[in-house]
Amino acid sequence: EQRKIASHRLIAKMPTIAAMAYKYSIGQPFVYPNNKLSYAENFLNMLFSVPAQDFQVNKVFADALDKILILHADHEQNASTSTVRLAGSSGANPFACISAGIASLWGPSHGGANEAVIKMLDEIGDLKNINTFINKAKNKDDSFRLMGFGHRVYKNYDPRAKVLQNIAKNVLNQEHKLENRLFDLAKKLEEIASNDSYFIEKKLYPNVDFYSGIILKAIGFPVSLFTVVFAVARTVGWISHWNEMIEDSTTKIGRPRQLYTGKIQQEFSDK
Repeated sequence: EQRKIASHRLIAKMPTIAAMAYKYSIGQPFVYPNNKLSYAENFLNMLFSVPAQDFQVNKVFADALDKILILHADHEQNASTSTVRLAGSSGANPFACISAGIASLWGPSHGGANEAVIKMLDEIGDLKNINTFINKAKNKDDSFRLMGFGHRVYKNYDPRAKVLQNIAKNVLNQEHKLENRLFDLAKKLEEIASNDSYFIEKKLYPNVDFYSGIILKAIGFPVSLFTVVFAVARTVGWISHWNEMIEDSTTKIGRPRQLYTGKIQQEFSDK
């Protein structure tokens, strides 16, 4: 029963903590949860409303955020999920385990992929520059890489990306000129990469990170808050994995195997 309560509290309070961290960072007063609103609506209200005026939650934005949270809730044994399970295998409480997962997600190779896509699109800047950057991506001696393409699990098209592509269209219909520019760049990149033999052979198709960053930016999330949003989403998956592991009577403490392959110590003798 205590485990169930802790799980519910973690899922419920993560948006509140995330929103309070954001409000503190911009010097605005905290906005408390409103039980009349849905999970996504409540999150948006706590992030973007202020006490001095009424705030009307944009239903299109709320629906988009809801789907982003669902699509990022769980994705097999990624780095952060594995971290949560490894920490939990020692018997650590769920709050410590989720904190460990957040620390793992913090790394740019895991939670920062969406930020990298936005930075890449800003670097490209204009549709006329796309071919130049496509050629740079093909050049193995060039440090430039197309961010948001390819996936460790999906060797063809990431199905989540297709869902988010449609959501992005709905969100960008709300008149966001900057983000429409980014979306136009993203669409052109996808079109070229999807028909280029180099990317087809290497199975480099757009993944979920390719569109989620554009959607969040259009809604009003600063890039620095992207990883925080995904920590909120992942908490559902993390706590599910933790519960599954704790309830398994055969669970033992995690102990990844290690094989030393370094220099063999020389044996010295008196001979």
